[in-house]
Amino acid sequence: MSYPGYPPQAGGYPPQAGGYPPQSGAYPPQAGGYPPQQGGGYPPQAGGYPPQAGGYPPQAGGYPPQAGGYPPQQGGGYPPQAGGYPPQAGGYPPQAGGYPQAPPAGSWGGGPTGGYPSIGLNPGYNPGMPGGTMPQGPGMGYPGQPGQPMPGYPGAPSPNQPMPGFGGAPAPMPGYPKAPSPNPSMPAYGGGGGGGGMPIAPHINRGFRGTIKDFPGADSLKDVEVLRKAMKGFGTDENAIIELLGSRSNRQRVPLLKAYKTSYGKDLKKDLHGELSGDFRKLVMATLKSPSELDASELNSAIKGAGTDEACLIEILSSRSNAEIKEINRLYKQEFKKSLEDHISGDTSGHFRRLLISLAQGSRDERENVDISLAKQDAQSLYAAGENKLGTDESKFNAILCARSKPHLRAVFLEYQKMCGRDIEKSIEREMSGDLESGMLAVVKCIKNTPVYFAERLYKAMKGAGTKDTTLIRIMVSRSEVDMLDIRQAYVQNYGKSLYTHISGDTSGDYKKLLLKFCGGSD
Repeated sequence: MSYPGYPPQAGGYPPQAGGYPPQSGAYPPQAGGYPPQQGGGYPPQAGGYPPQAGGYPPQAGGYPPQAGGYPPQQGGGYPPQAGGYPPQAGGYPPQAGGYPQAPPAGSWGGGPTGGYPSIGLNPGYNPGMPGGTMPQGPGMGYPGQPGQPMPGYPGAPSPNQPMPGFGGAPAPMPGYPKAPSPNPSMPAYGGGGGGGGMPIAPHINRGFRGTIKDFPGADSLKDVEVLRKAMKGFGTDENAIIELLGSRSNRQRVPLLKAYKTSYGKDLKKDLHGELSGDFRKLVMATLKSPSELDASELNSAIKGAGTDEACLIEILSSRSNAEIKEINRLYKQEFKKSLEDHISGDTSGHFRRLLISLAQGSRDERENVDISLAKQDAQSLYAAGENKLGTDESKFNAILCARSKPHLRAVFLEYQKMCGRDIEKSIEREMSGDLESGMLAVVKCIKNTPVYFAERLYKAMKGAGTKDTTLIRIMVSRSEVDMLDIRQAYVQNYGKSLYTHISGDTSGDYKKLLLKFCGGSD
């Protein structure tokens, strides 16, 4: 009978004189036997076990003879030997089919040449266990028998307690860190943990997640003809404008300005501005700007308007890529004759100004790989700068949140939660106040889960008395070709009704019709 998981296999120990005969009791010491060694092990010898009368004397850690072979014992087994199997806590877990093929030396999961790696030294290494023989190398296997197939372990059921890992006993897996993933370069992201923070979601590239796509066969000259007819004569055909602008992608809408001027010698924006009014006009004007033009315009309005719209500044600067921010800076200077940074400096102050200027540089690390050890260091730095300090070192928060890559920061937030048991958002709320608190929270939320962040922004724009139409228009237009499908999904999950339904109930008329075109449908 063999132990569960170790079926009998062809091969085995060749017959030798002086083998292990089944006996009751222990091996009696006899002349010619092996003298006790330090550690109680059998020294490796060339040629196998020489024949001896009487067998082996008792040694520390040896196997007492039992009918049917060697029973598994708690803590027993062969002690470490040169080239042999190093002792391990928990032993090898039971697996069907015997020992796996040893991975190549130096490879992932492998070990030094000539030794089988200890489980636990390689977190996450858990290969399939094919049957057959284990490859032998110098110093591998049982001493004195190079290249011999490893047979199954014969033996009768033992009255002793089974060794952990053998015979179905549960085996602890030493060396497994409590990290969320065995692969440190790709941490798994679970919920944001306790403290009520936003759940952390990894960036997953699922292809195109927008609602507005290129319209097949669109012709800009034909499109401007439709727009001209819609505005010409008595009254305006708003439905024609909605149908056209709501079914063209941004790169199909923007060229309409030049095509209109080419065909009619007039400015399309001016003509539309004169024909339309209210929020519907604002929405139509937004659709005719490139994404970076819209962002630059929105940033300028947020700074130069009555009071500063800090949330708008943070929303744009924390959610755009480096390339997008650099293009925004270029267009801003071109359009408003002053740099974005100068305008931010003149309109904000303190640590909030530093946060905005850092984000406006467009120099965030954008590498996708994550170094878990560095993520742990950053989590400890944030803890030391806030929760574990009298007062708060805002500069440390600024340096980490504005410079590190988004995948890295998602890992930092997870490590922070595990380290101090509190979500990073809750720590920011405890340590900061005012615009800086709002700004830091927005950066963290946007990095943690961008669609959830925008779903929250849309919800707050529509809930309560009055609608923040500027925010609603900006997000619906700017995200319609990025992640609107994900935003819709997050919206219905977090607020119990679809974004489409909420827009329908909170807006009206032509404005509502065009917004719903960008929404793309109900969930």
